[in-house]
Order: sequence, then structure tokens, then C-alpha cells
Amino acid sequence: MSEQPEGSIVRATLRALAEPRRLLPILLVSAPLVAAQTRFSDEPLAPHLGVLMCLLAAGVAPVSYRVLFPEGLDLSHGGVRVLLYGTVGSGVVLMSGFVLPKLLGLGPTFLTQPTNLVVCNALFLVGGWGLGRDIGFEETLARERARAARFALEAEQAQLLALRSHLDPHFLFNTLNAIAEWCREDGAVAEAAVLRLSTMLRTVLAGVRKASWPLSQELELMRTLFDLHLLRDPELFQLTLDIPAESRATDLPVPPLVLLPLAENAVKHGPAAGHRGPLALRVLARDAEVEVALENPGESKGPREGSAGLPTVERRLALAYGDRARLALTSAEGRTRVTVTLPRSGPHPGVLT
Repeated sequence: MSEQPEGSIVRATLRALAEPRRLLPILLVSAPLVAAQTRFSDEPLAPHLGVLMCLLAAGVAPVSYRVLFPEGLDLSHGGVRVLLYGTVGSGVVLMSGFVLPKLLGLGPTFLTQPTNLVVCNALFLVGGWGLGRDIGFEETLARERARAARFALEAEQAQLLALRSHLDPHFLFNTLNAIAEWCREDGAVAEAAVLRLSTMLRTVLAGVRKASWPLSQELELMRTLFDLHLLRDPELFQLTLDIPAESRATDLPVPPLVLLPLAENAVKHGPAAGHRGPLALRVLARDAEVEVALENPGESKGPREGSAGLPTVERRLALAYGDRARLALTSAEGRTRVTVTLPRSGPHPGVLT
């Protein structure tokens, strides 16, 4: 974590000290000291001096600790900061308990006795460490909670983007319109289309609620999408599937629906855009990785401004795998190839994608 600006640390520490759950213990410790200073001192200004010493200790000690140790007690600098903290404590105690009384011409008091000044110095150092450490822990906890909430929100937004990209309204409307026509012309085809569309929608909605599922289920969903397009137009493209029989390659866990936008893009910007030809889906298993490649006719001009397909896939891969997954887009000789490389170890545990 990066250090806060010094002024911010000072203000945040003083605000935290004013909270009742810290202010009350400070008063409970300070009150007996001021009472003893009043009871065992003949100097009329002794109570005022006692209050001043307690105020300086309660305010300066935790502030100086947090300025010197913003990330907690750290001896990596060879103890230089610890020495500075001790110097600040000794300086404040000596200034308020020795130099100031001399300048004001005050007589001896209970707290300004040499032995008691040593005790006051120890209280300064230990109290500042305890209060500063408590405030630092509280701020760290608040930051971590905010960070977790932010990650949860990002994951939820990624899920919503993924759902929106998977449920392309144009594709749904066109399919439903086609089904309406088939109902009049070919009832068997219409029934098959309804069943496939129902299966696809049920799978998509179930996948949004899951953290992961097998790659085989993702591939099956992509195949259902291709079949729906071919039901509408059997001559739209020729589908080639090259998926190894090895179960380990297709059993690895993946974020649900993470590859489906690639299948939709392959049809939308390929055969559906007038580039007829073969469409190929291949899975290649390696020792530590599995590569999924989707190739369609038509050269890609790259992601368009405002598009949600590839950016959504890239974002979900980053959330799920960090830098362990890769997406590559290449285009040449009238064809476009998207390759996703996934680690066999699967997504990070506990990550919502």
C-alpha cells in the first residue's frame, strides 16, 4: 500500500483520537495523572502543567508514530525511525516537563520529578504505539473492505456485461422471427429451434450464477450457438470441430460464458457479414495450458469503439486468471483467428467472474 500524505495522516489520526472509544480511555488514564499532579504538588500551576503534558502525549505520540510508521512498525531501515520516535518522545516530555517549567519559573511538581519524567516518557512511547497501531489497523481494515467491495462490484459489472454480450438482442430477435416463419413452413425445424434456443438461454442464465464450470460445457454452449445459426441458414458456414478426446483438456474449470462472445463475434463479423466459408473451433492441450482457437472467414479490423465482445472477454480473463491467461487476435489472408490460452490450474479460487 502506498503511504498517505503526511498532512492526511495527521488529520486522520487526530479525528480517530476524538472518537469516544479512544477518547474515553485517554481521559481515564489522564485523569489520575492530573489528580496526582494536583495532590502531590505545591505549585499553583501544577494542574495546568499536568493537563498540558497529558494533551501533548495523547496528541503528539500517536501522530508521530503514524507519520514515522505509516504501514506499521518497520525495522527495515535499521531502527532509524524507532530512534526518531524515541527522540520525539523524549523531546516532548523534556520540553513540557523540564524546559517549560524552568522558563516559567515553576517549582517542583509531581510529574516533573526526574523519576516520574522517565515514567511519562515510557507512557508517551507505549501509548503512542498502541493508539497509532490501533488507528492504522482500523484504516487498513477499512481499505481492505472497500477494496473487496470494489472488486465485488467490478465482478458483478463484468457478469452483467457478459450476460448482455451473450444475449445479443439482434441475434435473439432474428432467431425468434425465423422460428415464427418456420412455424408456418416447417414445424419440425421450428420445434428444434425452440428447443435449442431454450437450452441455450437456460444454460446462459445458469452460468451467470456460477463461479466456474468445465470447458466442455462452454464448448457445448458455443456449439449450440453455431447450430442455431445453421438452423436459420444451413449454408451460412461449414463448421469444423477439432476437440481432443482427452478428458483433462475439456474438464478444466473456466469462467462460465467467457468464450461465448467469441463464438458470436465469429459468426456476426464473418459469415453473417457476407464472408461465407469454413468456421473452425479447435482445442489444443499442452502440459500446463489449454489453447482454444476460433477461426472464421473475413478479416478483422480490430475491436470497434464501444464494442463489448473482446474487451469483456479480456476483462473477465484478467479478473479470473490475472496474467496467467492470454487472448490473441490475428487476421490475415481473408480470415480471422482468436486464440485464448488458459492455465490448467483454473481461475483464482474464490474469484467471482
